[in-house]
Amino acid sequence: MSLANGVILSLAYILGLLSTGLPWGKYGILALGIGAAVVLPRFWRTGPKSRVWLAAGIVGLLAALYFQVRVPQPAANNISKFVSAQNIRGQEQIVTVQGKIATPPRLTQSQRSQFWLEATKLNEVKNGNNKPADVSQGVTGKLYVTLPLLQATGLYPGQEIAVTGVLYKPKPAANPGAFDFQAYLKREGGFVGLSGRQVSFVNEPEKRPWGFWTIRRRIIQSQVRWLGSPKGQLVSSMVLGNQAVDLPYDVRNKFIQSGLAHALAASGFQISLILGVVVALTQRFSVRSQFMIGFTALLVFVGLTGLQPSVVRAGVMGVGALIALAMQRKVKPLGSLLLAATLLLLFNPLWIWDLGFQLSFLATLGLLVAVPAVTKWLDWLPPAIASLIALPIAVFPWVLPLQLYIFGLVSPYSILANIISTPLISIISIGGIISALASLIWPLAGSALAWLLYYPSQWLILLVQFFSQLPGNSIAVGTISILQLLTLYGLIALASLSKWWRRRWWFAGLIAASLVIVPVWQTKGTLFRVTVLSTPGEPVLVIQDKGQVTLVNSGDDSTANFTVLPFLQQQGVNQIDWAVVTDSQLSSRNGWSKILERLPVSSFYANTASIGKLSTLGVKIPTQALPINQSVTIGASVIKLISTQPPVVQLQISNQIWLMVGNFKPEEKERKLALLKQLPPAQVLWWSGENLQADILQKIQPKVAIASSATIDPETAQNLRKLNTQVYTTQHDGAIQWTPSRGFETTLEATENDVGMSY
Repeated sequence: MSLANGVILSLAYILGLLSTGLPWGKYGILALGIGAAVVLPRFWRTGPKSRVWLAAGIVGLLAALYFQVRVPQPAANNISKFVSAQNIRGQEQIVTVQGKIATPPRLTQSQRSQFWLEATKLNEVKNGNNKPADVSQGVTGKLYVTLPLLQATGLYPGQEIAVTGVLYKPKPAANPGAFDFQAYLKREGGFVGLSGRQVSFVNEPEKRPWGFWTIRRRIIQSQVRWLGSPKGQLVSSMVLGNQAVDLPYDVRNKFIQSGLAHALAASGFQISLILGVVVALTQRFSVRSQFMIGFTALLVFVGLTGLQPSVVRAGVMGVGALIALAMQRKVKPLGSLLLAATLLLLFNPLWIWDLGFQLSFLATLGLLVAVPAVTKWLDWLPPAIASLIALPIAVFPWVLPLQLYIFGLVSPYSILANIISTPLISIISIGGIISALASLIWPLAGSALAWLLYYPSQWLILLVQFFSQLPGNSIAVGTISILQLLTLYGLIALASLSKWWRRRWWFAGLIAASLVIVPVWQTKGTLFRVTVLSTPGEPVLVIQDKGQVTLVNSGDDSTANFTVLPFLQQQGVNQIDWAVVTDSQLSSRNGWSKILERLPVSSFYANTASIGKLSTLGVKIPTQALPINQSVTIGASVIKLISTQPPVVQLQISNQIWLMVGNFKPEEKERKLALLKQLPPAQVLWWSGENLQADILQKIQPKVAIASSATIDPETAQNLRKLNTQVYTTQHDGAIQWTPSRGFETTLEATENDVGMSY
């Protein structure tokens, strides 16, 4: 088989895997192959024969089928099969699960410890008394376990434990832009989670089993000993990758905001350094010895990082370079990259949808394709400086479309930050690898060598903090469509491969920018939408009115960080025009400080009781009072605060009246009845799902009722049905969105809504 035919079949295999993202994609790839077999040979007479194109279509179809076969499916006795119906409806299912720890514990953003558990035995706990039932069931499958930090202290892979906690099956992302935890577990081969409360030990071995995790722990402890936190974890992350190291999330997030997240991911850069050191130290050895030493070094490094897809990809390319060295042949970089990607995706086709794999592949492709051209443009500079500037410029356009598709963010200072930080990253990476090797022989020597990186690490952290605090350090433009994504990469490929387009790269860039900016500008200029986010506790409302944004409430800090900010980011919101606080009982965990760290607020409104509390809780901007029973115009809406505790708010949005009713305390029954009887009629009722009497509902006459809860009081639900009111619950319907043209729409599908609906 010729090289060209091999390239076509490899690309067909990769396209076949990508086609699984479309409902009928695999048949489209087959049809494309058949069409190419019929048409292309007539116009490209020196190109591949018809049978090659036909074989490519078949390979693409088989790749899609192979992907479907490899998608994890729960076995008959998988632990996910034992999640009770009551649990799905929101009631806790307390269980004790016995099994073996599969991965080292990691720190989550909620400051809990997380690890994967290979489950073997399941016991139901009776009546919540934390005592297992008499009957245990044998189970299989991976379990996503979180534990309080103290409970997880000292746990290690291979250890047999029993964890008592809440077994749950996650739902799809309930809010636009939110993390899809259900899809993540499925990709990892797990389908349920366990929120652990306590742990006990089973068959504690006399000696801990050996594994790469023991070497990783030794390296990390050695480097942190004298460098301290977070500099020690930073050095370890740049050597082993951030998936193997608990780097503090505030530092990690600053690297992401500055466009330097790649510095924390062990990848091709470290592989190149390792190969360079091996070749330099083994120049006097035979070619066979050089190959064996280099191969062993790569194998150890890939194992230490935990088989991360980007590292495995770089490792395969490194092995290709070693083979070329042994055979005295010149390496073809693009061919090596394609071969590495094909081999990895044959080993695990699910990696095609791994974001780390995608970004690593695209960044490497950008380096191979664009660096020579960019370096030529910069030939008026000294070679060292030219190559330093060329690297980030070459990579940026290749990874940007995917970042826009997934995150909807642009880091304007990314190229400049990369240029300035590259020398520091190189010094820390080389020094970190040397320190890691020394720590395997003598931990104290590793600590001493790591200490030499104190100032480079400190300077890099300060540099990242500087760029992350600059105005506009990340600009939200909103996520782009799959069609825009493919068009952008088509333009980049033309500008890289076609001489005509290469000479007119500015024209391709202008078209690409228009493809992103024009749809965003048009959407923001015409969109009017109201979104009720699915949040626990305090209700949150977002009004988008032709580019102007009103945010009513923030939720707690977790809600702000994982629900409100991702939604605003996905929508391309870079400023909140009006912020409204309705609750007077603000806690120290309110989310406004989190939101203000990321987005400016033009005007802030709050009830009188909240104004003083906001300043003590970190909100340092002027706040206007929201008086009781007085209408205040905020943008295109009119808001009227009827009560502060509990919060009762009337909103006039477009031609609709929305009535938001907060939670009442049990002892406020009489006050509740008196207040509710005074409520005005409204088209939309938004409340907590608790009991509302029939005469009150008869007075309000809502056309739509939205409950920010999992269940609705049965009597209230029955009365709403009598009024022919459309009822939604955010727990099962997800975020509720309303537009004048499409009416009310839910985020979650009807099949998901039906599960666990309880009236």
